[in-house]
Amino acid sequence: MSAISTIYQGQLRTLVTHNPSGAQIFTDAPIDNRGNGEAFSPTDLFVASLGSCILTIAGIAAESHGFSIDGARIETQKVMAQNPRRVGEIILDIYLPPNNYTDREKRLIENAAATCPVTQSLHPDIKKVVKFLYQEEASI
Repeated sequence: MSAISTIYQGQLRTLVTHNPSGAQIFTDAPIDNRGNGEAFSPTDLFVASLGSCILTIAGIAAESHGFSIDGARIETQKVMAQNPRRVGEIILDIYLPPNNYTDREKRLIENAAATCPVTQSLHPDIKKVVKFLYQEEASI
């Protein structure tokens, strides 16, 4: 059995099933590409997977080193490029909750962004703009 099944539903919409759990999501083409924009687009999921991967790897690092990033969030923007149409730039603002992070803990968190499997899978032509905003430095 495959890990993920995707079925085209018509009208530029797909149903994606995570086979081991049965969890499902829909995708819809974005408005700027003939869709209705009523669900995540495939490129939305692409950039969302980057944010999820970063937080997951940072969470593993935090747990392994005895601190918490619970409540951390990433606000993500994608910038589409043309010829060919593709994701050209990903902008990530990473908000960390107040925790008086040490310099070592900040390095662990920031290393997660650089080394998560999705980051490592991105084409080098995709520009990545990553900003870490620790509660001590920014308002959440």
